[in-house]
This record gives sequence, structure tokens and C-alpha cells, in this order.
Amino acid sequence: MNKQDIKTTGFSLAKQKHLTGDDFYDIKTIGDMTVGIVCDGVGSADEGAAAAKRVTTYLMNNFKIRPKTWSIEKSIKTFIESINSILFQESQTNYERSELVTTLTIVVIQGNRLYGANVGDSRVYLYRNEELTQLSNDHAMEEEGYENVLTQAIGISDSVDSYYFENILQKDDKILLCSDGLYTILSEEEIKANINKGANALVKKASKLTEDNLPDDTTAVVLEILQANEREVLKLLNLEIPESLTEGEVIDGYKLEKSLIQNNRTWLATKKTKQYVIKFAPYEAIDDSAILDLFVKEAWNAKRLKAHCFPKAVIPKTRSKRYYVMQLFRGEDLNSYLKTHKHITIDDGVELTTVLLKMSQYLLKYDLIHGDIKPDNIMIAKINEDTTEYKIIDFGSITEIFSTQSQVGTPSFLAPERFQGEAISETTEIFAIGVTLYLSLTGKYPYGEIEPFQNPSFKEAKKPSSLNSNIPDWLDSVIMRAIALDKEQRYEHYSEMAYELTHPQKVKPYFIKNAPLIEKSPLLFYKSAFTIMTFINFILIYLLLK
Repeated sequence: MNKQDIKTTGFSLAKQKHLTGDDFYDIKTIGDMTVGIVCDGVGSADEGAAAAKRVTTYLMNNFKIRPKTWSIEKSIKTFIESINSILFQESQTNYERSELVTTLTIVVIQGNRLYGANVGDSRVYLYRNEELTQLSNDHAMEEEGYENVLTQAIGISDSVDSYYFENILQKDDKILLCSDGLYTILSEEEIKANINKGANALVKKASKLTEDNLPDDTTAVVLEILQANEREVLKLLNLEIPESLTEGEVIDGYKLEKSLIQNNRTWLATKKTKQYVIKFAPYEAIDDSAILDLFVKEAWNAKRLKAHCFPKAVIPKTRSKRYYVMQLFRGEDLNSYLKTHKHITIDDGVELTTVLLKMSQYLLKYDLIHGDIKPDNIMIAKINEDTTEYKIIDFGSITEIFSTQSQVGTPSFLAPERFQGEAISETTEIFAIGVTLYLSLTGKYPYGEIEPFQNPSFKEAKKPSSLNSNIPDWLDSVIMRAIALDKEQRYEHYSEMAYELTHPQKVKPYFIKNAPLIEKSPLLFYKSAFTIMTFINFILIYLLLK
């Protein structure tokens, strides 16, 4: 589940008038996981507070370096056993008794699933549909008068038997982790009445009920699920991924007519006389969760991104195999078009760039970026002599803005800073748009065609008008600014380029940094030269007449 899908709060108060207590908590987002921990250092042990902090820190640090092949369950149980052994052995060595002792509750949220465990009597609750359910299990004696005697705690013995649980989460669920200082003061009804206000409200309510004289350290952590992770729901569906697909095969009413790509995973299909494009998950996704993640993300983006510049896409609810369906756009990709037409018209170039900028601004609302803008991913269709329609394809390349991990993009369209590992941003996308426009109007790459794995050295590009005399000066400047090698000279935002594209009269001439004066301002150059020559002539005449 993404960080923006979860709201987290945490708060702790020491007992009575103490400034510090034995409780310790932490909440962190680690990759695609949110981890919440509450530890209550056992007060009867001299090192209870130190144990609580060490256990929390140890678990968080280990989740940061968790082996990718380990399940969440294995990670939780292994890490708990490890820190328990460390604290127990250290206590026996330094004190000859158990002193580094603490309770523990931990939850991990990944996708739509909650994983959790507890040792001791700190608790985990789930609040859903106005009902409060305890998910953890108290490790305490049940005999009357011994309720506060723990049967399990971290560091108390050389082995530990944690209580482990899992649940599927829903939108608006709230998960509460708390020390016994909270639930011994607040009733379940009082917890339910205050949990919507977060951890701070819960702890302060307990403090108020004891006239700000809490008998025990009191800690709460609340994790609120703001929205369900639809991608995770899609990923968990039990759908077949066919190894091979054949012409004429019928899948869920779609008859496969023709493979559109060499890998035979994208097909032209017919259903009830209408034609569609169907894209199937790569067969490798059966054994490779990373490949499956990418396909699910692609299908999810295709379904939710409903802008005119994209082909319409759906994920059928009753499908038996892992695929998604797209609208058939009757045209050809821009790369193929350029091979037969050499270049597009100036008007079509302006229209194409406008579409690409609108698409990019639309994606920005979702904190996304296309990542692979190029003629191969642009479909073009001539509706009539005066109208050209464009559609942007390849949902698989769409990624989060400012990502430094994504390798999306085609070398010839990457901004120079992308080769140095800098993040994808508006200005790197603008570079790709500029290269696409340059190529579409001239038939040439501004910096040459760059091969994969090549570490290119960039030289200043020729003005596109030198290759296509129909390009006006103002559009020359727009293109050159979009593909500027120095990102400080490039457009920073889509809106800047879009404005100049629609206001030619406002476009200022573009010059590369350190360009000579004769190029920046020929009139000023010649005026300056004339002034200098006149001055020199006066000096010469003066010397001759002297």
C-alpha cells in the first residue's frame, strides 16, 4: 500500500510526573511496506526502557535490509527470535538475570494485507464498521490476582513464542497498537469514541481520565487506511497466464484474430462484431513477482487513466486469464508514418506537441510521468485533410514522477542528466517531447541515434529550421529550448512550453549559453563593431595629423 494510502499517528506519555517512560514506538514506510511498532519496557526490570528502544530499532533496521525472498511472516518471526536471543544472552552476561525485557507489538502493511505479531500484553486492535476487535493475544496469566504477570516477553527467556496473525484490510479500517497503559484506562467504548481522532486523542483521553496522573506509561499508534490498494487486489486474483496463444482461439468471448507484436502477447480480437486490442501478461510473470507487479501496474493505469489522448481500456470483471482490453485505434504509429512521409506538417507538429503536453499535465495530477515518449508510442490517424488525431500508448512505461529507480525510456529521447542517474521529472519529459517534435519535423535526431548501454557525449544540435526551412523562427526557439542540454535553459514545467506554443508572438529567441554576440544579436554586434572601428579611425587620423 502506498504511503499516501495510509495516515499514521503516534503518541506517548510517561506515567505520573515522570519526564520519560519505558515505552517506545516507531512508524516507518519502507519500500512498499508500512511498519508500526510499540514496545513497553517491563518496569520491574532495570533496563526495560533500553530494551523497548533496542527492540524497536532492531526490527525497523532489519526490515530495511530484509531479504527479498523472505515472506513477511518469516521476517517477523525470525527478527523477533533474533532480538530476543540477543537481549537474553546480554542480560545473562551482564546481570546474570533477565533485565533487558520488554513487550512487543508489530504490524506490517503491504498491499491490502495486514501482518502482525505480539509478545506480552501490548495489544493490536482493528476498528472496522464501528466495531473494535482485538487481533493480538495477551501473554499474561489468567488467574485472578495475577493478571499483570507476563507469560511471554522479549528477553525474559532464551526462546520466545510470538503470537502471529494476518488480515485483509479495507478502506477506512483503523489499526491501533497500544501498551497496557492505554487499554487499562480506556474502555472499548471510549477507544471507539476517540480512535477517529488519532493516537494523540486516545492517550490524552486516558490522561484526562486520571487527572493527568497516569499510573503507567501510555502509548498509542494508529494506522488509518485511507483507500484500498486496487493494484494489490488485482495482483491477488487467481488468474491463469497462458503460455501460448493461437489465432482463432476464443478467450472469454474474445476471438484472437492477429498477433500485433512479435512476442504474441498483444492481439487484435473480435467480440460481438466489434474489434479490440487485448494485452496478456508475460508468461514469465508466473514465477517472477516483479514482472507480475509491472503488468498489474500497467493494466491498472490503463484502466484508471481516462483522458482523450489515451485509448480507452477496461479490465473485465469476469475474465478467466490475466489480460486487459483496449479500444482499437485505427491508425499507425508515428514512427511508421515518418518512414513513408519523412516528416509531418508544421500545424501537425504543433498539434502533436499540444497533445503530448496535455497528456503529461494530466498524468501530473496522479504524480505520474509517461517515461517513454517517442514516435513508436504515438498513434496517428488522418481523419480528413484538415484533421489529424493522436493517441498515446504504452501504459507499461508510466511511472512515478521523481523516480530514480525506474529504467524506463529510450536512449535517443533521454535528457543528458538521465544518463547520470538523475530523477525523471517534468523537464526530462519536456526533453523527450522536444526530441520527438524535432524528429517529426526534420526526420533527424537532434543528437543522433543513441544505442542502448551507450554513454553518449552530446554536442549542440543544429537548429531544426536548417533541416526544414518551413519551420518558423519562433518554433525553432521552442524546440531548441525544449531540447537544451543544460537543464537550466530548458523549460522547467509543461505549462511554460504549452504557453509559448500557443503564443508565438511571446516567444523569445533561444541561444545556447556562451553563444557569440554576432549570433545572439547581429545588429548589436555590427553597431558595436562600427563604433569600435570609428574610434580606431579617429585615433589613426589624430596620429597622422600630429
